[in-house]
Amino acid sequence: MKVDPRFALRPLAAALLLGCGLAHAQSTGEAALMQRLDQLAAELAAVKAELATLQQQRATAAAPVAQAAPAAQAVPAAQAAPVADASGSARYSVSAGSATVIGGYGEINYNRPKNSSRDAQADLRRAVLGIQHRFDDRTKVVTELEVEHAVASSGDDGEVALEQAYVEHQFSPAWAARAGLFLVPMGLINENHEPNAYYGVERNFVETAIIPSTWREGGVQAVGSFDNGLTLQAGVATGFNVNKWDPAEGRESPLGAIHQEMQLARSRDLSLFGALNWRGIPGLLVGGGVFSGGASHGISVNKSRVTLWDLHARWTPGRWDLAAVVARGSISNSAALNNEFGIVGSDAPIPRSFDGGYVQAAYKLWESGSYKLKPFVRVERFNVARRYADGLGPIGTPDGLPTERVLTAGTNFDIGSGVVLKADYQKFKQNKDLDRFDLGLGWSF
Repeated sequence: MKVDPRFALRPLAAALLLGCGLAHAQSTGEAALMQRLDQLAAELAAVKAELATLQQQRATAAAPVAQAAPAAQAVPAAQAAPVADASGSARYSVSAGSATVIGGYGEINYNRPKNSSRDAQADLRRAVLGIQHRFDDRTKVVTELEVEHAVASSGDDGEVALEQAYVEHQFSPAWAARAGLFLVPMGLINENHEPNAYYGVERNFVETAIIPSTWREGGVQAVGSFDNGLTLQAGVATGFNVNKWDPAEGRESPLGAIHQEMQLARSRDLSLFGALNWRGIPGLLVGGGVFSGGASHGISVNKSRVTLWDLHARWTPGRWDLAAVVARGSISNSAALNNEFGIVGSDAPIPRSFDGGYVQAAYKLWESGSYKLKPFVRVERFNVARRYADGLGPIGTPDGLPTERVLTAGTNFDIGSGVVLKADYQKFKQNKDLDRFDLGLGWSF
C-alpha cells in the first residue's frame, strides 16, 4: 500500500519537535515541557486516525475488483498460457487481454531410401496457420489453413485445405458443443498432430494408413470434461463415400481413398462417433473411439457401412514416454461393391477389413535448460487389406495382403518448447526397398 508522504513525514516532525521541546524544557521548566508533550500526543493521535480512515477507504474501493477477479480468470483469452480445447489439446498461446489468437505449425522433412539414393527428396510437408477468436467467455471460433508441399497450383502436387473450421460454445464448466469442420477424436495424434507432439520424422503408419491423417469431418459434437479425469466426445458427422474408391490411394490407406474432407461431401448417409479418454492419474492417458456410418449415399446400388474403432494409451512416468495404439476398420458389402464398380480384377479392390497397431518407447536421455534429447523406438504392424469379402465374381476371393512390419528408431531433439529436430531410420520387413533414413525440422506455436 502506498502511503501519503505527508503521513510519513509527520512522525519525523513530531520527533524533531519532541527533541526541541526537551532542550527548551531545560530553560522554561517542567510545566512547559509537559504541555508540549500533550500537544504532540494529540497531533500523533490525529495522524493515526487519518491514516486508518485512508486505509479503510482503499480497502473498500478494492473489494469490487477482488470480487470480479474470478470472472476475469474464467476468460481463456485473458490468460498468458496455452489454451487447451475441451479434448485436452493445447494448440494456441494467448497474451493477456487478447480475443484473437494466431498459432500454427510446420515441418520440413528429408527422406533418403537406403537402396535408392537417387530417390532421396526434401519436402516442406506442411505449413499451417491457425486463427482462434473468442467472441465472449463462452464462445469461440477455431480455424486452421494448411498448405502442403510448399506450392499449390493446377500443375503442382501441393494442396491448400482447411484443416479445421468450427464454433465451440461452453454451456457449463463440464459441457461444450462444437459445430463445423473438426478433427475426429481417434487415436493419439489425429487431434494432436503437431511435429513436436509425436516421435519420428513422419507420422506413424497405423495413424496414417489405418486411421487417416489428418482426418476431419463436418458435423456437431458434444464434449464433456469432468473432474474425475474423463473426457467424453460424441456426435453426428459426415462420413466416407465408397463411390470415389481409387485403387492407387486404397493401396496406401483404404479410408484415405474414400474420405471427403467436407469438400462437397455426400451427406445422405451420416455417421455417428464417440470417444472416451481418461486422464485421472498424472501422466497417464487411456482411451478409445469408434466411428460408424453409411457410405453409399444412395448412389451405388449396394449399401455399405464403414466402421472404425481404436484403443490407445500413453504413460509418461519420470523420463519415460510409453505409448500404444491398436485400430481396426471394416467396409461392409465390399464384394458387391467391387462387382458393381468393375474393380474385381484390379490389384486393389475394396477390402473387407484392415487393421494395425504399434508400441513405442521414448526416454529423455539428456536435458540442459531448454534442450532435450529423447531417443525412441517404435514397432508397428499394419495391413491395409487384411481380408477381402467372398463372392468376387469368377476369380473368387483373393488372399489378403501380407502384414507389413516396420521398426523405427531415432531421436527427437527439442530446442525450446516449440522447435524440434528429428532423425530416424525405418526398416520394413515385407518391402525392404522402403528402408530409409529420415531427417526433420518441425515447429509449433
